[in-house]
Amino acid sequence: MDHPLIDLINARIAAAEKDGAFDNLEGAGRPLPPCDDPDNAVMNRLLRDNGAVPEVVALSRELARLRAELNETSDRSKRRQIISDLSMTEARIELARKRG
Repeated sequence: MDHPLIDLINARIAAAEKDGAFDNLEGAGRPLPPCDDPDNAVMNRLLRDNGAVPEVVALSRELARLRAELNETSDRSKRRQIISDLSMTEARIELARKRG
């Protein structure tokens, strides 16, 4: 089933082409970059452009942050909580690695 606005979209694209809106675009005439996963290329680009990282990377960053916080903290109760958070984060990293 076509998008309900497909005719309007096509008309706008045709008008833009006629007006030269697509002339002299950056990268015009050069080949597209190689793509390992064409089915998910758009999603991967959106994720990459918005700073998304794999779960293991995000958890590793959190682990480093917690370790730095532990080194800077002298309050015993806060240190206990940080150590607990470290342990949970390490466990989450292991689970993420096993999932692939």
